[in-house]
Amino acid sequence: MTPGPVLRTVLRASAVALPAAAAVHAGPVLSTFGPLRNRVMPRLAGRGHHGHVALTFDDGPDHLSTPHFLRLLDARGLRATFFLLGSMAVRSPGLVREMSQAGHEIAVHGWAHRPLLLRGPRATHHDLARARDLVGDLTGTAPTLFRPPYGVMTGATHLACGRLGLTPVLWTAWGEDWRARATPTSVHDTVARDLRGGGTVLLHDSDCTSATGSWRNTLSALPRLLDTCERRGLTVGPLRDHRGPHPSGWRGGRGPRPSTG
Repeated sequence: MTPGPVLRTVLRASAVALPAAAAVHAGPVLSTFGPLRNRVMPRLAGRGHHGHVALTFDDGPDHLSTPHFLRLLDARGLRATFFLLGSMAVRSPGLVREMSQAGHEIAVHGWAHRPLLLRGPRATHHDLARARDLVGDLTGTAPTLFRPPYGVMTGATHLACGRLGLTPVLWTAWGEDWRARATPTSVHDTVARDLRGGGTVLLHDSDCTSATGSWRNTLSALPRLLDTCERRGLTVGPLRDHRGPHPSGWRGGRGPRPSTG
């Protein structure tokens, strides 16, 4: 074959392969659409036992804000799941240890809060592995849960999670507490609108990627939100307590043993 036909063959193959590869990478982004996820992807959405609500926080730990949440939860006798950013955890290692020792479930949110849709398989794996290893070193327990920044999953993310022993978990209700226009009332009402037994609630204990000071709205909304759960007969706790007999087969944080790959 002369170089001309060879080049044309390669280009034709690329024209087919590149869109296919892009589709494989970006296809899981569909799970970002909450109603679809909640209906057909219950495990990814964090669906659990019908009498339980999993309380989760993203973007910490923040030495200025996270301790306020820890004190409030401790006063209520509750524990939660915190999805930590590696870039934040490395700044406050003592706080990470304190959270773990207090009985909270420590999970990972990646190292940097960047859209994984724009990152390839190698960069994605490195980001997750770096965060997982740091959290494991600080707490003495390898984390088993992962939540992607912006809730955007990709093919590369699923692959990295499988290799690292991480189970991706998104949410069924959120407070939109990162917005500059959010208020304690809006945070409560936005969560309450979609609050159901077996659901997973997403809030933020840090404003590192949110409107400045937004964590104060979340903190102020939290007591009322916990009261709402109590009135509805729902127990509140971390994802590890979210297990129960239901169609999704949810197993909480008991994922496969992390590999060293």
